Amino acid sequence: MWIFAYGSLIFRPSFRFVERRRAFVRGWARRFWQGSPDHRGVPGAPGRVVTIVPSADEPCGGCAYRVDPADADAVLAALDVREQAGFERHLLPLHEDLDEAPFAEGVTWVAGATNAHFLGPLPEREIAGYVRARRGPSGSNADYVLLLCAALRELDVADPHVEAIARHLSVRGATRLRRSE
Repeated sequence: MWIFAYGSLIFRPSFRFVERRRAFVRGWARRFWQGSPDHRGVPGAPGRVVTIVPSADEPCGGCAYRVDPADADAVLAALDVREQAGFERHLLPLHEDLDEAPFAEGVTWVAGATNAHFLGPLPEREIAGYVRARRGPSGSNADYVLLLCAALRELDVADPHVEAIARHLSVRGATRLRRSE
């Protein structure tokens, strides 16, 4: 079984796997449009985390984990709990390169626009301001953005949406630091 990771599962998988490799899905784009009342925020002040949304023009890159069949049921059950705030399982073809045929199908979790925690689009600068002020049991929302951005860079995956939000967070942090010096 393969699991496709496009968010925190890239930098914090929390399960055993046999293999990890870069992967892409076609027809989906990563967006910070999902509310997180349980990990990067709290019920009254949810953070913003990524989901993938249908997009004919953009692929979504991340990584795929191959899980031992003996561990598959336990891994899926644990991930269903982790992704419980509006996410549902999907099975998508996984590509090593976008020009090649899929190497496998992978399970992933998608939070659609009709779920109760969906926050929807905002300009990237506003998303950065939003996540800067949020924190939850899994840590600060800003750290989530920066960890994801770094993990995507390590995989050599370009994502202009994530990069723009990280840049807005970094510019604001650098401005604040200069003012306090």
